Amino acid sequence: MRSVLLFIDAVINVALGALLLAFPAPLVALLGVPPVESTFYPSVLGAVLIGIGVALLVEQAHRGPETRGLGLIGAVSINLSGGTVLVAWLVAGSLALPTRGTLFLWTLAAVLVGLSLIELVAERQRMPPGGTRQ
Repeated sequence: MRSVLLFIDAVINVALGALLLAFPAPLVALLGVPPVESTFYPSVLGAVLIGIGVALLVEQAHRGPETRGLGLIGAVSINLSGGTVLVAWLVAGSLALPTRGTLFLWTLAAVLVGLSLIELVAERQRMPPGGTRQ
């Protein structure tokens, strides 16, 4: 289960990273997300997400007790942080997005937070009753 979750998380990060790296105006308009004057920050964030995705793939491929890439708890931290900030922006209601943009961003937030909760449950199941890893 852990390996599957790491792979799913990696694919999501690489896909979002690739979208942000390019941040093409037609896709921004199609998704209904806020445009930017400069694509500098979206492309840097995209590169970071791709790096996170690669680290998750390294961890997923590694067979051993020590962490080699980004562990599951690291992925949970990143996803919960991103999902929580996204929810805060959406709840504040100051983005002035079209319906498709709001729907896209709420779906993304739900995926990030939902995946984090599944990963937390999976990680908790790996831990013995004393709370330390095996």
